[in-house]
Amino acid sequence: MISKLHIPGYPLNHFIKSFYYYRDYNPLHSIDRFLPDGNVQLLFELTNDPKYIYDNTTLAEIQACRKVWFSGIRTKPITIPSGKDSEMIVVEFHKGKAFPFIKDMMHALTNHVVDAELVLKNNILELREKLIEEKHVDRKLRLLEKNLLDFYLNSLKENPFVDFVITRILQTPNQTCLKRLAEKVGYTQKHIIKIFKDHVGVPPKEFLKIIRFQQALAEIERHKNISWSTLAIDCGFYDQSHFIADFKTFSGFTPLEYIRQKRDNTHYIPVI
Repeated sequence: MISKLHIPGYPLNHFIKSFYYYRDYNPLHSIDRFLPDGNVQLLFELTNDPKYIYDNTTLAEIQACRKVWFSGIRTKPITIPSGKDSEMIVVEFHKGKAFPFIKDMMHALTNHVVDAELVLKNNILELREKLIEEKHVDRKLRLLEKNLLDFYLNSLKENPFVDFVITRILQTPNQTCLKRLAEKVGYTQKHIIKIFKDHVGVPPKEFLKIIRFQQALAEIERHKNISWSTLAIDCGFYDQSHFIADFKTFSGFTPLEYIRQKRDNTHYIPVI
């Protein structure tokens, strides 16, 4: 496998976490279940083969993705190819920071994967052709960075309120009280929900649940002998039953089923 991680420079690095290129990845399985992590991605497939999204239950093909696509924030799992036979660049945005790049509000893309030219600038497909023509990996990634900066420089505006709420949730998901956050910033809860849905894709309460779910996955990775009631409380869930219900919503598995199915990557569960 050939892979390369690239961190963009200023000011893109305030909005984009990384570019990740890979090819010649040959896992033993062909389909993964991807679990919600609070992120959104822009994906460039550099081969001509479509990639499919599958029904979570039947594994029937339900959507074909071609060339470049945008994947919104998720509140439920999605079943996707494992990456075999792909040559791809994945643009991963910082949480809550993709808003300046799209034409619509983020909540319109929640749990959706759409052709990128529908929600980004139309020249995104021309950029893909340039990336295909460039054979050197490092130059591909620098080309991508330069073009995204050229396309979006005038749109790169941060929202201090959204950044503040996301930072507080990420730092202390088990202690965050959204009502107290609303009082601290001086907005009504209704106004906070609207701004957050527009910029992030989900209300703050749903985003907090996703981050608590992610914290639970990390705790499962760290500990061999797990007390589910203790883990639930430590991660900020009301009790064990609420934890299990949310875990199944986000993953499609109970915690015990997840442990039996998982491999090295906590967010990708091999299916077949």
